[in-house]
Amino acid sequence: MGQGKCGPDYFLAVAVIALALFGIVMIYSASHYTAKETYGDAFFFVKKQCVGVAGGIALFVIFSLCDYHHLKKFALPLYLVGVVLLVMVFVPGISKESYGAKRWIRLFGFTVQPSEIAKFTYILFFATHASKKPGRIYTFRGMLLPLFAGAVYLILILLEPNLSITVCFALLIFALLFLGGTKFRNLAYLMVPALLAVPLLIIAEPYRLKRLSAFLDPWAAPKGEGYQLLQSLYAIGSGGWFGVGLFRSRQKFRFLPFAESDFILSVIAEELGFVGTAMVFILIGFIIYRGFLIAKRSKDYFGFLLSLGITIIFAVQSIVNALVVTGVNIS
Repeated sequence: MGQGKCGPDYFLAVAVIALALFGIVMIYSASHYTAKETYGDAFFFVKKQCVGVAGGIALFVIFSLCDYHHLKKFALPLYLVGVVLLVMVFVPGISKESYGAKRWIRLFGFTVQPSEIAKFTYILFFATHASKKPGRIYTFRGMLLPLFAGAVYLILILLEPNLSITVCFALLIFALLFLGGTKFRNLAYLMVPALLAVPLLIIAEPYRLKRLSAFLDPWAAPKGEGYQLLQSLYAIGSGGWFGVGLFRSRQKFRFLPFAESDFILSVIAEELGFVGTAMVFILIGFIIYRGFLIAKRSKDYFGFLLSLGITIIFAVQSIVNALVVTGVNIS
């Protein structure tokens, strides 16, 4: 964001645009059948993605021409906008419910997921707060405001309910605190109750416990909670080394739920195989590497935390998605 003394990172720009364009191709491949059957338009999901990519590139260009320090003045207003958007998912007529969860809202003809916006408004808020008085975040007292701000977001996201994004958000907060210089002793005070809260949150909702059981052993309920993971594994296994070929996935024909979104990695693995999937992760890894490199080269603490936070959330969600789709666990 902003050219600065080091100039723009063209390698990062090319990698991000390449990944976005590749995503459009794969969304078409994974969704054209379902989109045609459901909406009568094979390009339904592709059009939505193209609008998002076009908007992202426009913002990419705008912010690259601006001094990112000007964002500081918008940190608190944007944080409050994030709170309002998260509250709006509970407002009838505006919110959009799917499978019992209220995670989306309708704005200006588009469906928006406020938790995705909240990630970046929090990163900006955190970076602004910590950089105003460098060193304040090293102390427990200095941690309280960003922790409180993060807790407000976490509670609202958890109430949707959306446990996976809640976990990702919590990891973002801890990573920012740790890499931002907070003493490990202070983090330890938070880690213990946070780790204890995870099993309690899972037990509190029966559907979460069922999903966890299916994740650990999908064959225990092959036609129930384990169905989606099993279909994902069938897709990945069918891909072999080089895949069945682009646009030739079989699992996307109503066998694999959410093939065009949450489980698109399964379709990528099926069509492009291990080699193609590895290349995608190499590209993702390169983006993460460039992000951390930019943070390292930042000339000030604000730029360091801003680029660090954006890179962290991208990395965390990439890893979590891969773990979920492949059914990898540490048990």
